[in-house]
Amino acid sequence: MSNGRKLVLSALLLALVQVGFLGWMIAGRATVLRDGREVLLKVEPVDPRDLLRGDYVILSYEISRIPLTIVSDIGEPGEGFDAAGKITVRLGKDEDGYWRARSAWIRNAPAGAAGPDEVDIAGQIPPLNLAYIDREVRVTYGIERFYLPEGEGRAIERDMRVRPFGVRVAVPASGGAQVKALMDGDQTLFQEPLY
Repeated sequence: MSNGRKLVLSALLLALVQVGFLGWMIAGRATVLRDGREVLLKVEPVDPRDLLRGDYVILSYEISRIPLTIVSDIGEPGEGFDAAGKITVRLGKDEDGYWRARSAWIRNAPAGAAGPDEVDIAGQIPPLNLAYIDREVRVTYGIERFYLPEGEGRAIERDMRVRPFGVRVAVPASGGAQVKALMDGDQTLFQEPLY
């Protein structure tokens, strides 16, 4: 086989691997959106503008601040508390339809699986978390950004400050969540496509 043919075959193989990897990432996200447990989270307003990246809304949630009193294995300062790392938060559905934090753990899950109106969502405790100052831990879930059609960001930002907004989120068994839709009360404003 000549060097030219080897080069062409190598390039084709590399292209197939790259396309396969991108397809795997897209299919994984679509699987979460299609099959994940759907929860509704209450949104708190945050400035949504980034002129270099386009219109999007930065989302903060009630579940972005977890009281230390519901974290089962956080310990006391100096007792092995890791200021940054993974956390799992068990959400429960309230009468108003929103899901709120019921318990959380860093290392050891409590005995018993989540109930029928509960779901476990995986989060990350960012570095330099000042949890012991304000008696809560700040958590990110990878669902803090929602892209909007051009020109919609400022109107959504303004409206979030005067009435309640929510986000429908799909949560698979692994806990890694994906945003499905941005809600204005009961009305769906924008929905994420599967692909």
